[in-house]
Parts: sequence; structure tokens; C-alpha cells
Amino acid sequence: MSKFEIVMPKLGESIQEGTITKWFVKEGDTIEEDDMLFEVATDKVDSEIPSPVDGVISKIFHETDSLVPVGEVVAIVEMEGEDDDDDTDDNTDQQSGKDEDAESDKTEDKSDDESKKDTSDSEKTSGESVDKSREKSNRFYSPLVKTIAKEENISLDELETIEGSGANGRVQKKDLLDYIENKKKSKPSEAKTKEKATAPAPEKKAAPPVTVNDGDEVVEMDRVRKMIADHMVMSKQVSPHVTSVIEADVTDIVQWRNKNKEAFQKKHGEKITFMPFFIEAAAAALAEFPQVNSSVDGDKIILRKKVNIGIAVAKPDGNLIVPVVRDAEQKNLVGLTKELNRLADAARNNKLKPEEIQGGTFSITNFGTFKNIIGTPIINQPQVAILATGNIEKKPAVLETPSGDVIAIRHKMFLSLSYDHRVVDGALGGAFLHKIAETLEKFDINRSI
Repeated sequence: MSKFEIVMPKLGESIQEGTITKWFVKEGDTIEEDDMLFEVATDKVDSEIPSPVDGVISKIFHETDSLVPVGEVVAIVEMEGEDDDDDTDDNTDQQSGKDEDAESDKTEDKSDDESKKDTSDSEKTSGESVDKSREKSNRFYSPLVKTIAKEENISLDELETIEGSGANGRVQKKDLLDYIENKKKSKPSEAKTKEKATAPAPEKKAAPPVTVNDGDEVVEMDRVRKMIADHMVMSKQVSPHVTSVIEADVTDIVQWRNKNKEAFQKKHGEKITFMPFFIEAAAAALAEFPQVNSSVDGDKIILRKKVNIGIAVAKPDGNLIVPVVRDAEQKNLVGLTKELNRLADAARNNKLKPEEIQGGTFSITNFGTFKNIIGTPIINQPQVAILATGNIEKKPAVLETPSGDVIAIRHKMFLSLSYDHRVVDGALGGAFLHKIAETLEKFDINRSI
């Protein structure tokens, strides 16, 4: 029987470790491919990890609540049959090493022996991370993909970052070739890379000392709250925040929703809130002002091709998570409602997949949920702007009519935009925010459901 090592997978570009929160199997259990092995918590998401092979769990190395680095072996699966090509290659490499050691003891020409050894080590290093992917990754790679990666000197760590289009996110030949082509087009100069690597890190200011008085209760931050705290502090240190505010008249939207929400739910099977209207308006504004749909990389501005809008969702434990509505500009009101409801439900039940909280290009947070009228949110790095939507209130307003100005009761709300002043100036931020308000105010009250 051959052994297969299950390792802690890499569930995000910046993720270096994960906490095993639950095991679904125990030693001695027989499993099939895609059976769930364990649950791991990383960055604000709990993910269930499936088995890539059939076999028997022979050893579990880490118990529940263990914090395990990415790439470390967590369990061993005994598989029936002979070792696969990867194991054969590994055994051949090991046997080759032994033969070389034996020969070096018998010959006086050590320089020739060293030359062979260096060549062997060089070849082994260039392909080790791909050839031994079964030892370091929980992701399956076909022999063809591994061969191409080896020929292009792509390491396993780099291969792990490629988004796969195959089943269960598996990387196919086309995915790898597309990645290689894009990499050749956008490869930065060595000088720039070296300059970035040697740039000094910003000095972190020490927090003032805090005293604990009689009667005070000390509560330890949980893992997620620590991550949120670190991310928020980092964002304020990285981006000079500016906030602009505008008031929007959303009377037509309120009236349309009140009139159609029951029919909408009956027809589409979804409850419609106000958030899909906000997403639709923001997506239209991002298409018109692409510099707000961007990220900053040193002295470069990366204009994002996709409009992926993250929506802040409060979880039952009091923490926040930001699932992403992808390609928001391509979805109509029905599509946005369905996707938003699906993501919100998954977030509240800890069922979000890692990829569902990644890749956002802009964010929206709804302060109005808690009857707040205005907020100044912190930018979700590496994005450059975030929109806060306030509570919708009835207000007296002056309206212009053919017969003169009149005072009427209108539904109004405040929209506030926090943006990164490194790349978004007041004029751009103001114009962008005005576009969102204008889109909401010009909503077609006769729009079909």
C-alpha cells in the first residue's frame, strides 16, 4: 500500500496558517475521494476540506483547535495498490542519491562525483515542488500540468495561486498556459522588484498602556476579531482616508419596492431588500469611473477589469465578513438579489467558501441596518474606496413643480464614501458619489419585476 499525506491547504494568498476546528473522520476510517476530512478556519472563513484520494486514515497528527502552518502534514491516508508515478520518481531520486554516495566512497575523483551531485540537486530543486505536490499540497495536479510547470520553472507555491477552471477548482492545461502567457506580459523589472523587496517597513507605533480597574472585565479577542483589528489598523496606516457625503432622494425606489416586493418574491422566490438597488447603482458608477475600481501597488495604479463588490455582513457571533458579488455590472436586479441572498445566508451559517470572500474591487457597508444615518467606513484593502449607506427616513423636502415650489414628504438617505486620497481626489470621489445618488434618484418606478 502507498501513503498519501494530507496537508494544511493554502486557502488564500496571504494565509500562512489555519486552525482545525473539527474532524469528520478518525484513525481507521475508510474514506472515498471528496469525503470531508476536517474543517479549517482561516481569515474569517470556515472551510471543509475534502479528501483527494480513496483509502484508510492511518494517522492524524493534529487535534481539534490546533493551529497548523500551511503545507504541514495533518494526516496520512493508506491507499491500495502500488505507488503512483510521483512516488516512483521520489524513490528513484532517493535510490539515485544512494548510488551516488556509494560510488563516491569507491572513487578517488571526487570532483566528478560532486559535479554529478550538483546536477542532480539542480534538477531536483527545479521540479521538486511540483513533482512532490502530493506531499505539500491538498490540490490535485495532472501529470501534464506538472510537466508544463516543471518546464516553465513554476514552483508549487506559485502553482497554488492559479485559479483553476476544472472540477473542484483543479488547474487544467489551459489555465496554466494562460497564466504563463499573462506572466510574460506583466513581468516587472528586476530593479523594481529588488527596490520593492528592500523598501523599509513603516514603523509601527506602540499602543499606550492600559490600566485595569476594580470591577473591569477582561475579555480576550477571538481569532477573527484579532484579524479584523489588524486589518483595520493596517488600512488606516496604508491609505490616507477622505470621506464625502451626499443625500439622495430614494422615494421612487421605496415606493416600487413596497408595491412589488410580494410579487417579486412569488415570481423569483427571493426577498428583495434595498441593498441590490445600491449594488446596481454602485456598479454603474464604477463602470463610468474605473479609477475608483482599482488598487495601489507602490507607484502603480491597477485598474480592475472586473467589478466585484463586497458586501459587509454581520455574523451571529458579532464579527463581520465581506462576501463578494462578482461581475456585479453584468447582473440585473433579480440576479443581484439572488446572489446577495445566497452569500448572506452562507455568511451567517459559516458556509462561505474561501473564494467567495476574495477578489473584491469595491465594498458597501449598510449602516442603515442599525438606524444609523451617516458613517465613515474604513477601506477594505487593497481596494481604494468603500460606500456606506445610511438609514432611509421620511423628510420634508422642497420640490420644483410647473406651478412652483412645494413642500412634500420624501424618502431620503445619506450616502458616504471613504476613499484613498493617494489615487482618488475630491473631484473624482465627489463625482463618483454623485453618480450613485443620481442613479438611485432616477430609478424607473414603472420598471417591471
